[in-house]
Amino acid sequence: MTREERQLREAIIAKCRWMNASGLNQGTSGNISARYKDRMLITPSATPYDAMKPEMIASMPLDGEHGSWEGPLQPSTEWRFHRDIMRGRPDVGGVVHTHSTYATVLAIARKPIPACHYMMAAFGGHDIRCAGYARYGTAELSELALQALEGRNGCLLANHGMIAVGANLDKAMWLAVELETIARQYYLSLALGAPHILSEAEIADTAKGFSTYGLQAPKPKSMAKSSQKPAKARAAKAAARQRIEKKHSGKR
Repeated sequence: MTREERQLREAIIAKCRWMNASGLNQGTSGNISARYKDRMLITPSATPYDAMKPEMIASMPLDGEHGSWEGPLQPSTEWRFHRDIMRGRPDVGGVVHTHSTYATVLAIARKPIPACHYMMAAFGGHDIRCAGYARYGTAELSELALQALEGRNGCLLANHGMIAVGANLDKAMWLAVELETIARQYYLSLALGAPHILSEAEIADTAKGFSTYGLQAPKPKSMAKSSQKPAKARAAKAAARQRIEKKHSGKR
């Protein structure tokens, strides 16, 4: 096991423990996977996160023998949709599946989430779809999940939970938190009546803004130069003092 792979396995375990501690998931119901070269690293089935060690993370080929895996423990029973998402979405490097409360409540009601908040733009479209129902761990569930995720970075699974995907583990977990947050906001707004839904144009406009979201603009050259002047002035004064002191010391 390379150092890089071990660090990725440790990151998976750390995020599993965090999502349970934060209330995003309960027990061993959720699962996380990450892309590592031509393989997928995924949490083992029915294993408490606090007892999990890097060696216990299952490794599965993204191509090759169906369902084959390496490791001391069997991979999560949901390995099919994790693998199929990564096989069909080269842009995905991390997948987070949870049974978070509000997302699952809406999934039980089979309610997709419309654009009730501008953060919907982070998921690639105007809504979060709810995939049809199929028993956990089945190929049918995987197919339904892939359909719901087309052009999206998250979806609900009817009477089950939710899936969030991202370019890496950090992005996938961030989107899982955002999805549960939007689900909670939508659920509570429904209690007040009919929530106002943003238009596709408004979501598209937000998506454009996200292209630079979180990036610090470079400091204007004029400001950069002005900030250099005090430092240069101080350096010049210090040099002048040294010359004067040296001159006086030579006369003594």
